[in-house]
Amino acid sequence: MKVIVFGATGMVGQGALRECLLDPGVERVLAIGRTPTGQQHAKLREITHKDLFDLSAIASELTGYDACLFCLGVSSLGMNEVEYRHITYDMTLAVADRLVRLSPAMSFVYVTGQGTDSSEQGKVMWARIKGKTENDLLRLPFKSAYMFRPGGIQPLHGVRSKTGWIQAIYNVTAPLWSLLNRIAPNYVTSSEKLGRAMIRSVRNGYPKPVLETADINRLGA
Repeated sequence: MKVIVFGATGMVGQGALRECLLDPGVERVLAIGRTPTGQQHAKLREITHKDLFDLSAIASELTGYDACLFCLGVSSLGMNEVEYRHITYDMTLAVADRLVRLSPAMSFVYVTGQGTDSSEQGKVMWARIKGKTENDLLRLPFKSAYMFRPGGIQPLHGVRSKTGWIQAIYNVTAPLWSLLNRIAPNYVTSSEKLGRAMIRSVRNGYPKPVLETADINRLGA
């Protein structure tokens, strides 16, 4: 299996990339992002591309892959709806539209978040926009598409958030993760389980297109 990972320097993307590189069934990985990962591996090739709204300059590099793991995302904190929609919805659909034209036999995996609003009508801005993004991705003619909605994500194996204040929260709450995994297993997962589940959804399929935290943990165990 050949896999493209968008956003491999973010916390979710770091976990996805790690599991791809460890999985013997993944033979090649192309990481695309604005900044390099700094990793070296025989299976890994990287493209640093600043404008992810327009992939035309690298379109010839995007064919021949079986899956795209789309791990890019930003916090809505401090952003208005227009700004957040532009990054969250417009960028994601720009990438997906390009990929589905090049490789309709590809599977597309998108990471949203617990609480995403499929109705697109709720009061929570980020949840509405994520819901619209999911809905429109599922309408595209990919071989398959899976929407992942993790709750809290425990970073493992050196995975770190690029956002300082978020990483600070993880540092402070680190001792609580073992407790949370015991008392709230349907609300927390790990970067390891999330990465594994993404790969397995593409390889083996899953009975439904939207995976909540419990599904992620079951598939990634």
